[in-house]
Amino acid sequence: MSPAKASTDPFPEMNGVRTYPIASRRSLVTSENFCEVPEPFAGFGLFFDSLPDIYAGIHLKDLVARIVATKLAGKPVAVALGAHVLKVGLAPLLIDLMRRGVIDHIAMNGAGAIHDFEIATAGCTSEDVAEQLPRGEFGFAEETGAGLALAAKMGCEKTAEREAGFGRGLGALLLEMKAPFNHLSVSAEAARLGIACTVHVSLGADIVHTHPACNGAHVGEASVIDFRHVCRFVHGMNGGCWINVGCAVVLPETFLKAVSVAINLGAELGDITTANLDMLRQYRAETNVVQRPPGKGITLMGQHEILLPLLRMAILTQLESKGWKAAAAH
Repeated sequence: MSPAKASTDPFPEMNGVRTYPIASRRSLVTSENFCEVPEPFAGFGLFFDSLPDIYAGIHLKDLVARIVATKLAGKPVAVALGAHVLKVGLAPLLIDLMRRGVIDHIAMNGAGAIHDFEIATAGCTSEDVAEQLPRGEFGFAEETGAGLALAAKMGCEKTAEREAGFGRGLGALLLEMKAPFNHLSVSAEAARLGIACTVHVSLGADIVHTHPACNGAHVGEASVIDFRHVCRFVHGMNGGCWINVGCAVVLPETFLKAVSVAINLGAELGDITTANLDMLRQYRAETNVVQRPPGKGITLMGQHEILLPLLRMAILTQLESKGWKAAAAH
């Protein structure tokens, strides 16, 4: 090892890690199991209204009413999603709401970006950690590590077609690749529609950080750019909604810092709606999304694969009943 190499690469052994093609891996989630997105149908509104006005029934109806009011007023809605939301087959639901103009900004953590990339390129995701770890193969899918490294690099570059940022780089890469399952990729669809998509990474926490191609400077810069995109969004979201779904730490912390930046720069946020939807109460999500920010905070507990389809259908049914003209799905 030369002195120059030692000074620039503190852990050169990383270059020797073994990777494998993703097609050779058993994945726990495949696109065949993903949700469908039916049109609003007669009778659902009556069913929704029949839910008891007690506890979660009150909160669910309140959240739906607030999202509907937000869209009728032309204000923005952001969904910050944890990786599990994609793992349980809800990408088609998010994409449908993006196409209809209900969702204006998608935020993901690093794990969410990984699942989104694997779904788009392989139609499957979620390796069996218990099976892979003892073999020294957990996290070493070649295409995933190399792909996310390239997305981060692209995210550092602003072009005539797109702004810089990790999420924009990821979506642009998948479109450029013509990935076979792009119709199930949140980031690719956001790029196609011109909707904001941001990725917020905790360095060392994601499997792709073990790949030799991972460049910390690219990952860090692309993530910081996306943080500033979120700050800009929050600064202008008074009257809008921020919905955290299934992320316990990274995205709640990101949102709280963005709120602080927005208020510091003079933004008025007294009329925002924040919500945390998860399978159990988590300290940071409850505190940083629901309790601390200005405006109205709502908590709903439930399985993502059940709660989000109910939420979607209720929103679309009420928007339709109020004559709101959704963006044409395409």
